[in-house]
Amino acid sequence: MKRNVLITGGSSGIGRACVARFVAAGDQVWFTYRSGRERADRIVAEHAAAGGQVAAFELDQGDWASHRRLAERLPGPVNVLVNNAAVGSRTVERYVPGPAARQASAFLQINSVGPLWLTQDVLPGMIERGYGKIVNIASVGGGIAAFPGFHVADGMSKAALAYLTRHLAAELAHEPVEVFAVCPGAVQTTMLEASTLAGLSQPQRSALEARLPGGRLLRPEEVAAVVWWLTSPDAVILHGAVIDASRGLGVHPGLLTGTGPDAGRSVGPPVESLA
Repeated sequence: MKRNVLITGGSSGIGRACVARFVAAGDQVWFTYRSGRERADRIVAEHAAAGGQVAAFELDQGDWASHRRLAERLPGPVNVLVNNAAVGSRTVERYVPGPAARQASAFLQINSVGPLWLTQDVLPGMIERGYGKIVNIASVGGGIAAFPGFHVADGMSKAALAYLTRHLAAELAHEPVEVFAVCPGAVQTTMLEASTLAGLSQPQRSALEARLPGGRLLRPEEVAAVVWWLTSPDAVILHGAVIDASRGLGVHPGLLTGTGPDAGRSVGPPVESLA
C-alpha cells in the first residue's frame, strides 16, 4: 500500500534520510522545513527526477498559526507521521536569540508541544481509517539517559517525547495505530556539528569519536532504516517502545561525558565545552 508520510524537519540530517528511505519504499512523502526553501526545492526535484513523489511545506514548529496553515495545505490524509524536527543546544539560538530562559521555553515549545499538536491533528483520521503509524524522534539524552553538561531543557523536551509515546500507546492499545519513539545517539548531523563538533580541533574531534560506541558517529541513514522498519507490519509488537538507537551510548553515557569507568582513556575537552 502506498502511504502518505509526513516527516517534519525533512530537509537535513535524520529527517532528510527518512525522506529518502520512505520514497525508496514507494511511499508518497511530504516533509516540512522552517527555512531554506531552495534546499527543500532541490530535495523535491532530486526525488521527482528519480520518479519519487515528494512535496515540501514550510512549518515553524511550535507556532500555532503555522501549524494551522500546514493542516490546510496538506493534500491528503496522513498515514505515517514522523515527528523529527527539533532544535538543539546551539541551533535553538537561531530561533530564539536572547536570554537563556526564553531558549528553555523554546525547547519545550518546539521539541515537545509541536509534535503533540501534529499528533493530535492526524490521530483521529488514522483511527477512523483503521491505520496509522507515529514515530517520535527523541534523543538518547533525555529519552534514555542523562548527560550532565548538556542543556537541561533540551533533555526535558526529549523526555517529554518519550512520555508522549508511552501515554499514546496506552490510550491506543486497542486501536489500529502504533506509536514508537526512537532515541538516537551521536549522529553526524548539522545539529551535532553546531552543538558539539564545531568547537573542536581535529585531534579533539577524533578523540571524541574514538570513545563513542564503535569508535564512530552514527549515520542518519542508519536511524532512518530503524524509523522505516518501525512502520512495517513486523514492528507491531513494539507498540509503545522507546528505543535506544545509540549503539550502546544510552547504557554507558560516561563514554561521552567522561564520568564512566572508561574516563581514564578519554582525551579531549570535558563535556562542558562540548555542549
